[in-house]
Amino acid sequence: MVTILSILSILLSIIYALLVLFLNKGWLNLPNFVFKNIQPITKVSIIIAARNEEDKIALTIDDILKQEYQKELFELIVVDDHSTDATAEIIGSYANHGVKLIKLNESEPLNSYKKKAIAEAIKIASGELIITTDADCRMGSLWLPTIINYYNQHDYKLISSPVAYFEEKTWFEKLQTLEFSFLIGLGAAGIGNKMASTCNGANLAYRKDVFIELGGFKGIDDLASGDDELLLHKVAFAYPSGIGFCKSYDAIVFTHAKENLKAFIQQRKRWASKSVKYKDKRIVALAVSVWLSNLSLILNLLFSFLFPTILCVFAAQYFLKLLVELWFLIPVLTFNKRKGLLFLLPILTLIHPLYFIYIGIAGNSGKYNWKGRMVR
Repeated sequence: MVTILSILSILLSIIYALLVLFLNKGWLNLPNFVFKNIQPITKVSIIIAARNEEDKIALTIDDILKQEYQKELFELIVVDDHSTDATAEIIGSYANHGVKLIKLNESEPLNSYKKKAIAEAIKIASGELIITTDADCRMGSLWLPTIINYYNQHDYKLISSPVAYFEEKTWFEKLQTLEFSFLIGLGAAGIGNKMASTCNGANLAYRKDVFIELGGFKGIDDLASGDDELLLHKVAFAYPSGIGFCKSYDAIVFTHAKENLKAFIQQRKRWASKSVKYKDKRIVALAVSVWLSNLSLILNLLFSFLFPTILCVFAAQYFLKLLVELWFLIPVLTFNKRKGLLFLLPILTLIHPLYFIYIGIAGNSGKYNWKGRMVR
């Protein structure tokens, strides 16, 4: 029995290694975006759904208003999602700068307030291109012109752009930054391999007419999360060649890692909850194989206390996982200028499977707390 389990474990690790190498190929398939001097003509609507963000929302709005793009060609619509703090008042104070405020006022409880907020904003949006970001994000002044320039060069239906953590204060936050860089790289690599799987709504652009054509969030609005990833899947199904990733440092939006383990777990449960709606069997198969690979790693560590020979299998799995993840992360962290975090990879490689196994189960089997509300 021990021999059979060892063989299965090694096979799962080899599958995982091949998958990461495939992802590395996808990342490298994406050329670094080169900005071209194209006359700006595209009208853009930037949408933010905000709930209880009084401490950060003004910084985000200020960054957007400073974008080096013609003011008459973009609008900012911020939707207040039943905030109980001063968020709405702060947004309203920017009315003389052209910032539009929408207040959700549903009397009946919803499960997907964020999707509702975005859909309401799109109804009044005048832009050809919709760009969503979050109320706690920061961006440089070239963020908007870079994404629009990329859109004008390639005419994609949906564009995913990079997100990164910054201003870490603890080792826990630095570990999150390293792991999050892997996730963003994974999403980009899927697009590079023509198998789009994930993206982040903090930096997502799509054509308004495509959103309407595909019925918006209809069919995926029963989950609280998924305004980004599940919409990506809808667009990718309808337009397999219509997805792009803007691989430019100027296109990055920055946000903060979670300050404690409880908040981190809630966030990851929310992200994992979207997997129940995956329809692409290739993505489901890859996700399951990664989960099983991580499970076998932890089981072999535990079994090694009973069967010392298993320790060799665990060591082989661990170092193979470490090496392929290092191979993948070097170009990703070179891109976002965070190579200094690589020294934490041996720690992350060891502890990542522990929470990944738990999240894979918990994220698909229950409710979680999001912005002070229990949702599913």
